[in-house]
Amino acid sequence: MSLSLVFVTVLNILIVVLLALGGVPVLVWLERRVAGFIQDRSGPNRCHIAGFRLGGLIQSFADMLKLVFKEDIVPSHIKYKFYFSLAPTIILFASLLTFSVIPFADKIVLDGVTYSFQALPVSLGIVWFLAFAGLSVYGIILAGWSSDNKYSLLGGLRASASTISYEPVMALSVIAMLIVYGSIDLNDMVAKQSGTIFGFLPSWGIFLQPLAAIVFIVAAFAEANRTPFDLAEGESEIVGGYHTEYGAMKFGLFFVGEYVAMSVSSAVIVTMFFGGYNLPWLSSEYLRGHIEFFSIALLILLPLSSYFFVKWMYKNNRWKKKSDIRNKESAVIKKVVIALNIAIILALLYFGVLNNSVYSASVMGVIFQFGVFVTKLFMMNLVYIWVRWTLPRFRYDQLQMLCWKYLLPISMANVFVTALAVVYLGA
Repeated sequence: MSLSLVFVTVLNILIVVLLALGGVPVLVWLERRVAGFIQDRSGPNRCHIAGFRLGGLIQSFADMLKLVFKEDIVPSHIKYKFYFSLAPTIILFASLLTFSVIPFADKIVLDGVTYSFQALPVSLGIVWFLAFAGLSVYGIILAGWSSDNKYSLLGGLRASASTISYEPVMALSVIAMLIVYGSIDLNDMVAKQSGTIFGFLPSWGIFLQPLAAIVFIVAAFAEANRTPFDLAEGESEIVGGYHTEYGAMKFGLFFVGEYVAMSVSSAVIVTMFFGGYNLPWLSSEYLRGHIEFFSIALLILLPLSSYFFVKWMYKNNRWKKKSDIRNKESAVIKKVVIALNIAIILALLYFGVLNNSVYSASVMGVIFQFGVFVTKLFMMNLVYIWVRWTLPRFRYDQLQMLCWKYLLPISMANVFVTALAVVYLGA
């Protein structure tokens, strides 16, 4: 294995860890800010380090540090302490392994060597996701059983029933997409979404299979135990569900695992239904062939987006006392953002506009696609958060009725009609 291939492999692993684990504080911050916006309040804006609040992001890091340094107490009535400690680890690692097969950029070939931008470049693709997405529920069941608590056990049973119900529905929606795409490889799925439908619509999965997309997204909400399907931890009924007896960092692992699972579901939804790492209407080859145009467009958009982002972060957050140390943050952050913009603009000018080599076009294409993928990923995460703070929790009977009475017949009919359409059009 060449040194460059080893470097790309290590880089892929680091990116997965950064997006999955490093993105958790950002998602927590985003959830709090969106919740504050929906409920007409400020959200986190007080916690700071030497006056730097980063728009409330420091609050997320403070909460994580609190969980790390809290005393880890295991209740004395618990008999199987090993399984009690193992449960949160299963959830986290199952989510991380699922994220490892998500491609965040297209493959490139340099000097005869193919570089793949997946931490685990396996050909199983979406089948790998289905296998490990269902595995995380074992951690919830194990936590509920090993806690020796009736509320925890009820939460574990609810989670298992939800998974048993919604996994067939999710699999059927995936089958409909496999009939359309003709491949289980996620890179192939993204590549087949780079064209157009009727000459103007991007050939994204959500336009090719709107029913399959809706069913998959609903099932993904249920699999991730997110509102309105968070019955496994319904505090109004069963205290805290499967994690009632957990505290300190063990509870922190459940907390992190939920957000990683949300990111994994968002990444799969983006990859299957929203074009993945590609821009709408454009293929990877077109992007690399016109990298100068896209670099110039980014040169214009980057300063504008940075200006509005900083303005949004510090809107109505001036402290009344001029001596308050937090008043100095805005000026410093603006200087940092300006310096970063200058550095990125210079890099874009050199690698994207002035340097026309195949290597620079390929590398810049990967960077652009990674940026597109991350943007779509966070927009889908925003949908998860928006739904959580908009819809109330379903009753348990409503959860089951939605699946077995509506989603399952719709999914089966959709697979049947899709297969007939593909056979008819293929003939």
